Amino acid sequence: MEFETTIRLALFVGGIAAFGWLERAYPRRPRTATAHRWPVHAGMALVGAAATALVPLGVAGAALWAQAEGIGLLQQFPLPWWLAVALAWLLLDAAIYWQHRLMHRFGWLWRWHRVHHTDTELDASSALRFHPGELLLSAGYKMAVVVLLGAPPLAVLLFEALLAFAALFNHANWALRPGVDRWLRRWLVTPDMHRVHHSTVRDETDSNFGNVLSIWDHLFGSYRAAPKDGQLGMRIGQDADRDPESQRLRALLMQPWRRNARM
Repeated sequence: MEFETTIRLALFVGGIAAFGWLERAYPRRPRTATAHRWPVHAGMALVGAAATALVPLGVAGAALWAQAEGIGLLQQFPLPWWLAVALAWLLLDAAIYWQHRLMHRFGWLWRWHRVHHTDTELDASSALRFHPGELLLSAGYKMAVVVLLGAPPLAVLLFEALLAFAALFNHANWALRPGVDRWLRRWLVTPDMHRVHHSTVRDETDSNFGNVLSIWDHLFGSYRAAPKDGQLGMRIGQDADRDPESQRLRALLMQPWRRNARM
């Protein structure tokens, strides 16, 4: 656990570099506005990191505390360590699926999450575009789930690292071969699957909520295979806040307080 930050940072930086190159070599959609988006998204990530650094304990710290106190569901059973880690990881992914779904269901949560959806293009940098308010809400939610589960610290470390890497992967503007995409999305959220979630069409936006595993969308009826206008014809983002001024860092940080239509 003492190397948690280093491991997560290494995976994230490596993912940015790898998927950034793949997007240039094998783009899925034409790239139109990438140049100014990456610095803005990097700024969002820095502000978000500064905000979450103020959270006492943090998600990993909550796991260590729960373990030391012997509290949480999984700690009440004499499970082998590997089974406890696997179960905790699976349940954490399910919990994040429902967090994401609730962000779309309730207006006061959507105001924060909407910042992520007003991106008019999608690539690996979109994984950085989360409002610090949403990151703080997410941190509190994950800490509560970790404590309730009694999730082993190793499971939390693996989950947090893979969640960040998966976000880079499924936002990437990377053209996977159709056969590979069909095979992967049986279990994992792929770029083509997640891109549907960023459509301007309401029914498509409110689908494909999975983050790492795609099984939750299949299980809970939120899976959508493709956008109605196709991957190249679909419109990404929201109908409002598409102008260049609305895409600047300050405007994105202030966006939750504006009176915008839901879609």
